[in-house]
Amino acid sequence: MTDWTSGYVADIGYTFGYYTELNPLRVKLAFLNAGLVAPEVGTACELGFGQGLSANMHAAATLTQWHGTDFNPAQAGFAQELAAVAGVGARLHDDAFADFCARTDLPDFDYIGLHGIWSWISDANRAVITDFIGRKLKVGGVLYISYNTQPGWAAFAPMRHLMTEHAEIIGALGHGLVSRIGGALDFTEKLLATNPAYARANPQIADRIKTVKAQNPHYLAHEYFNRDWEPMHFATMADWLAPAKVGFACSAHYLDHIDAVNLTAEQQQFLKDIPDVMFRESVRDFMVNQQFRRDYWVKGARRLSPLERAEALRALRVVLVAPRADVSLKVAGALGEADMTEAVYAPILDALADHKPKTLGQLEQALQGKNVSFDQLVQAALVLTGAGHVAAVQEDALMARAKKHTDKLNAHLMAKARGSADIAYLASPVTGGGVTVGRFPQLFLLALGLGKKQPADWAQTVWQILSAQGQRIVMEGKTLESADDNLAELNRQATEFHERHLPILKSLGIA
Repeated sequence: MTDWTSGYVADIGYTFGYYTELNPLRVKLAFLNAGLVAPEVGTACELGFGQGLSANMHAAATLTQWHGTDFNPAQAGFAQELAAVAGVGARLHDDAFADFCARTDLPDFDYIGLHGIWSWISDANRAVITDFIGRKLKVGGVLYISYNTQPGWAAFAPMRHLMTEHAEIIGALGHGLVSRIGGALDFTEKLLATNPAYARANPQIADRIKTVKAQNPHYLAHEYFNRDWEPMHFATMADWLAPAKVGFACSAHYLDHIDAVNLTAEQQQFLKDIPDVMFRESVRDFMVNQQFRRDYWVKGARRLSPLERAEALRALRVVLVAPRADVSLKVAGALGEADMTEAVYAPILDALADHKPKTLGQLEQALQGKNVSFDQLVQAALVLTGAGHVAAVQEDALMARAKKHTDKLNAHLMAKARGSADIAYLASPVTGGGVTVGRFPQLFLLALGLGKKQPADWAQTVWQILSAQGQRIVMEGKTLESADDNLAELNRQATEFHERHLPILKSLGIA
């Protein structure tokens, strides 16, 4: 009997995650910061799209022609459901990579994205994908790829191998993979309690196991328990991609661009003395103990002149997507938590506090007299976007055309929120992608759409939905049993949503 899964976990659905790094709109700031020409994206492809939430949000919110595949038919079926609802024509399949990449009905692509998949597939599938990128990525096109990397996985990789062996050999077959994962994690804790030399040599492993145990078992199944699992050195990745004629452009993780929060002064100088750009990247991974890379590669990098770069940066639009009061002036990098300079960041955040899109050029004008240079403004845009407080904004004409599609998709997702909290995102035609919106805020929006005007009415509507299913709110581990207690909490949340979050969702074209 043929194993269609090729060793990949297929009996447990992937989580309903949205991955903002897959949004092609994010390419521009990263490329401009690196002094590179960014492509205009009209055709895009996602390989291994999971439940298809990212692909569908990006298709609906940007009107980009999206294609993709995920070989799990249940996941592909859900993705196709969302595509049909949004009505934007995303073509999402359940083909294996070899079959999809051999299709003759695919266009050439401006953008190809793979989030995580590379680490959990066979070399045969990697060869198929590399060939596909070489054939189907346009000249000037961008490849986004994220993957587990070394040396960050060096300490934990042996433990991961032991866990999968336990699940396969000792775990009770017939009890399901989730049960076997739990058994494997319990076993590792008992092993570590014996104080083995491995744990003494790697003292961080015990804390790592505690972190893993607290994560969603469905996520763990796909992260750790596939047959193929290979954290790959950056140089090895470069060797794999060389036949596709793509070169490393820059990190897609914006905070990687900020040396001050990741590298000491001594480390920065050490890297500057390394003449080879690619080898420098490998050395940097050792300095930060890199575990997961998110990178942009480009087929034919073209550099901008300083004037072209400055003009393009000034034309770039951004919007504040979080309440101004919630934006902490702290940022986390490889060196730990660092403070943003208040004299620089506070005026920028104040200028964005109305949640209206603004170009960096407009912000530069607004900050005159505030002693904030344009270079500081660009760095702040990177930091604030990397921290999730700010997002890039697309053209007004595209927003208006995309909104009817995001409205349809969001209405469908909000209807699903009546029964579960699985999907915590809605699509924004302003940012061209997904925005975090939890279950209760989605239900408040649903009530608003039904003509309920006041927060108290939203709370009552949500309580009717919950009580009809026998559901109760859980706060700090305790279930609120009475209707009065549930309603009181829902009223509190509805009032906060009305005052703090609804204005932002209106600015983002969601409410």
